[in-house]
Amino acid sequence: MNFESFREKIGYQPILLGAFALLASGALALASSATGEAIAAAEAKDLRDSLSEVLPQGLADNDFLKDTIDLDNKGKTVTIYRARQGGVVKAALFKVAERGYSTDIQVLIAVDADGRTLGVRVLKHAETPGLGDKIEVKKDPWIKSFDGKSLGDPVPEKWGVKKDGGIFDQFAGATITPRAVVKAVKGGLEFYAEHRKEILGEKS
Repeated sequence: MNFESFREKIGYQPILLGAFALLASGALALASSATGEAIAAAEAKDLRDSLSEVLPQGLADNDFLKDTIDLDNKGKTVTIYRARQGGVVKAALFKVAERGYSTDIQVLIAVDADGRTLGVRVLKHAETPGLGDKIEVKKDPWIKSFDGKSLGDPVPEKWGVKKDGGIFDQFAGATITPRAVVKAVKGGLEFYAEHRKEILGEKS
């Protein structure tokens, strides 16, 4: 059967369309796979960079992106990244969030085995530019005021902005924003204290 006679057959067009569809779907799947891998790699790098920013250099000799434990925090799953030295957990890194002026402020916190903050950074927010955005370390060193703090230092009633009787500075015209970050960090320390043994892998 020659090609001209085949074209006249009733099944010619569906077969041709099917062949093109198969080729197109294969190309899309290949492109999606390549793009997905690139996106995943970029996200992993961003996460590693963020975690490394709150973790003192040289504190971990493991791949803490792969050393994780998932715990429940008020109905939400929190992923804990564990930094180890010689197999011993030296720090826990995780995200917490509190409502700011316009939306949730996402905070990354690193806590040492004794429950003291090693570093805190704001990952995501939508606070007012020029006012609330001072929570970003690149715009103001305010966020570093949490370094070395614990639930006992300051004492619980001092975990607040100065306007509320606490020790942390507030921003002129934007008290809600630092108040939310203080609450988030304190909540993170309380969460760590509650789950300390699980995070460190200690027996009850």
